[in-house]
Amino acid sequence: MVRFKNRWLLVEFIPCGDAPSSHPTPGLNGGDSSSKQIWAALKQSVITNFGDTGWGAVGTSLTVKYYSPRTNMCIIRVAREQHRIAWAALTLLSAIDGQRFLPHVVHVAGTIKQAQLAAIRHNREVVARYRAQARTPVAYQDSFDEYLAISEQEIEALQD
Repeated sequence: MVRFKNRWLLVEFIPCGDAPSSHPTPGLNGGDSSSKQIWAALKQSVITNFGDTGWGAVGTSLTVKYYSPRTNMCIIRVAREQHRIAWAALTLLSAIDGQRFLPHVVHVAGTIKQAQLAAIRHNREVVARYRAQARTPVAYQDSFDEYLAISEQEIEALQD
């Protein structure tokens, strides 16, 4: 029996709006609809940039496993052989459902567990940067503690 080998892309969607936001919130609607929007935008990007042949190679294995409107993080599964096409299509993606985003591929993993660990690590780094900018003391309790706890629970709940 042969198992299917996948790559897991951890992507952060950085909003590109005219008005700067005070905290990290995306412009996409929450829930499954945003996962579907990301999948549809990624599909259109693959078709536009790589044609029907590119979509034929990537389309059967491409799934958006996780998207969090709280963190703007997305975990995408694609077949190992075609992960570079999906990565390139992500990089060339500029808007999702009419809203501009800058996709940043944070990590590429061979297992969902490694993608989860990278997502949790990335969230902690982002919060540490916000705290450093605000010059808060190390033991200071703020809303980011709840933010980290909720995002960590959401990410760890993922199953392959």
